[in-house]
Amino acid sequence: MRALVVTAVAAEADSVAAGLSPHPDAPGPEPRTLPGGYLVTRAGTPSGGTPGDLPGPAFDVLVAGVGPAAAAAGTATALALGSYTLVVSAGIGGGFQPAAPPGSLVVADAIVAADLGAETPDGFLDVRALGFGHSVHLPPAELAAHAAEATGALLAPVLTVSTVTGTAARAAELAARHPMAGAEAMEGFGVAEAAAAHGLPVLEIRAVSNAVGPRDRAAWRIGDALAALADGFRSLGPVLANWGERHEHR
Repeated sequence: MRALVVTAVAAEADSVAAGLSPHPDAPGPEPRTLPGGYLVTRAGTPSGGTPGDLPGPAFDVLVAGVGPAAAAAGTATALALGSYTLVVSAGIGGGFQPAAPPGSLVVADAIVAADLGAETPDGFLDVRALGFGHSVHLPPAELAAHAAEATGALLAPVLTVSTVTGTAARAAELAARHPMAGAEAMEGFGVAEAAAAHGLPVLEIRAVSNAVGPRDRAAWRIGDALAALADGFRSLGPVLANWGERHEHR
């Protein structure tokens, strides 16, 4: 089983790799550079080997950049160059309160393009309502449920936004349109679009660094979120491996 885990920045990738490593204190393998300058690191195998030289699951952790467009481009590049069973969008994000407090985890049961569409006098219309495609990707329900159970995460929709929420009014607007949402981030839908184009299932997991709402950098808990992300992948790795082994030959 080989999974591609897509992050936005190196700090997220480092946390994911640490969580997946059987020896987190040992030096990890050097990242490879893909066309376009994307960095990808092998994790989850004893020595960071290449496909076929070691038994068991393998995870490639990609740094694709910030935002849905960068995430889609980086994911598509990696998928065109390798063979994968599963794609995972992972990183930190904002949590809708009180369901997802800082330091907690959210696993997506739906990956939603929350601000892709048009403003009208009657309110926001997403791209599906405009007739231009779809605005939601659904991870495999069984996998998402098992991932949430294993990590202690909230199972809820994760919103993809191109502009991070920074006001109470914007938070209220998103919550009204998506009352079950657990978190917002900037990459999930882009990753999911690339995975869908390659016929692959997708999962999203977010560690909450801040509350969705007024921008208050003093209240951010990025270190706690990155630690939670690493802890989450320590529990998530076996779930992904088990699911992949059962589905990769179907």
